[in-house]
Amino acid sequence: MKLAETKAGLDITTPGKKSFWTVFNKYKYLYLLALPGIVVTILFSYIPMYGLQLAFKKYTYAGGIWGSEWVGLKHFKFLISNPDFLNALKNTIIISFGRLLFGFPAPIILALLLNELRNPLFKRTVQSILYLPHFLSWVIMTGIIFNLLSLNTGVVNNLLTRFGLPKIMFLGNPATFRPLVYISDIWKSAGWGTIIYLAAIAGIDVEIYESAVIDGAGRLQQIIYITLPQMAYAIGTLLILNVGGMMNAGFDQIFNLMNPPTQQVGDIIDTYVYRLGVLSAQYDFSTAVGLFKNVVNCVLMVTANWVVKLFGHEGFI
Repeated sequence: MKLAETKAGLDITTPGKKSFWTVFNKYKYLYLLALPGIVVTILFSYIPMYGLQLAFKKYTYAGGIWGSEWVGLKHFKFLISNPDFLNALKNTIIISFGRLLFGFPAPIILALLLNELRNPLFKRTVQSILYLPHFLSWVIMTGIIFNLLSLNTGVVNNLLTRFGLPKIMFLGNPATFRPLVYISDIWKSAGWGTIIYLAAIAGIDVEIYESAVIDGAGRLQQIIYITLPQMAYAIGTLLILNVGGMMNAGFDQIFNLMNPPTQQVGDIIDTYVYRLGVLSAQYDFSTAVGLFKNVVNCVLMVTANWVVKLFGHEGFI
């Protein structure tokens, strides 16, 4: 009987389980759509891993990546004793933590406020205005910031002088550099970040709110006891991603905003690697720095995933 059923094409040993080719044939067009992304990921994320061996070699143009001399952990030993790298590491941690502390809650709060708007036209207009900075490069954003905060020609300082107040050095002052980074980052990315949270809010069952209204819950109580708990998965997911990228403190933003007076407090690992790898052609040492940064990011992501799961939410792993 089993032999007859097997010959007839019936898989009696694994009931309900379909073969790979059956599933592939069913979803072949979806796989075809995913193919370009897979190819790009392989080309630009996996194949370049071949170059990670430079972190353990003394690179020479004649020998190339494969033929250069192995030096073991020499670059990493120099790394942890290099004052410039240690300063860049400290700045990266401080700036990344500040961006997480001030920048991460911003789109959540903004999404909650936008959700309270009842006029559809006004809501869409406000959303469009908030999304706009996301589509501007940091070169353009820096130009806008310079026109606003420049010491001699900035709009803010011109207003201060008209009111008889002294000018403030915003752009070349180490004390104001990090707050400027946090504020400009929120300005550029908070509006775009609301998209995921608004989508999460839109998926909440309206009947839950109706039941809360019947029980006498006000708008603030609905936000605290319904909206935020229902957004917990989206918040937890994005928190893991943000913590996992803490060592990426925003190269484009820092590179454009930083100047010689603020380099001591603004130099991060990415700008440090840029000076070593691009300007000084120290490809082996800059590879070691990049590998160190990515290992730390991986550890941070796994830790954040564990913490999120500890609080009873879903994680990635």
